[in-house]
Amino acid sequence: MQPADEQFEALFYQYQQSICSYLARLTGDLARAQELTQETFLRAYRALAAGQQWQNPRAWLYRVASRLAANDYRRRKLLRWLRLRDDDPAPGPGLSTSAAERLSFQAALVTLPPKYRMPLVLVMSGYRVAEIAAMLSLSNSAVKMRLSRGREMFRQAYEGETK
Repeated sequence: MQPADEQFEALFYQYQQSICSYLARLTGDLARAQELTQETFLRAYRALAAGQQWQNPRAWLYRVASRLAANDYRRRKLLRWLRLRDDDPAPGPGLSTSAAERLSFQAALVTLPPKYRMPLVLVMSGYRVAEIAAMLSLSNSAVKMRLSRGREMFRQAYEGETK
């Protein structure tokens, strides 16, 4: 096994689950999140094979995942102009209240533009402002502003979803 392969394997086992969880929250679709996770790690493998090294590999991986999710969002938004059917799950009688709340939460979260959704999801995952700033290539003040605006947008979307 070459050193790049060993580095990649270590990165993959250390960060794959957290990157996939992050992308699942951003996209609201586990299958799409898995595809984006695969693309994130494919880019990491190519970069390592080309000899690229990072001071903070976790921040690099989150930055790549965030950009992939933002690009995916833009692409899907363009394709959404003709809605063929309503895919939004409606809480039915078989769902528990907590499951219905989770669906409402996720539905409200995915309505936010990615630039506001990303910092919110990272905060919910336990990252600090400075870490989020490094992951998203933003200043601390930009992260704080996006969190503030994102929280307000989420609150409005969630209240509209639960009424």
